[in-house]
Amino acid sequence: MGNKIVIEGVTEDGRTFRPSDWIERISGSLSTFGMDRRIRYSHYVQPQVIDGRKCLVVDPELKGVNPSAFSFLVDFAKGNKLKIHGLDGGESAGTCMAQRLCPA
Repeated sequence: MGNKIVIEGVTEDGRTFRPSDWIERISGSLSTFGMDRRIRYSHYVQPQVIDGRKCLVVDPELKGVNPSAFSFLVDFAKGNKLKIHGLDGGESAGTCMAQRLCPA
């Protein structure tokens, strides 16, 4: 598994981002429904709980597959001052959630 970008549901100053279901809304916009009528999240964008925090995990390959969706996600996170790990080198390997999720 390659490195992933992790967007936390927490702002840079430590506040929980509202609305609380933003991760599900964004993940749902890129999902499909299977024959069993259950939601199937894209493998490029998935909601996950990491260290007890709701996060959006983004595969960097989304940039090549759907550049506008990738730009929207990054712009959304930056515009709302959300914590982002693994984007353009991000944080150091010792503290990065993306490193714990997908070690190099």
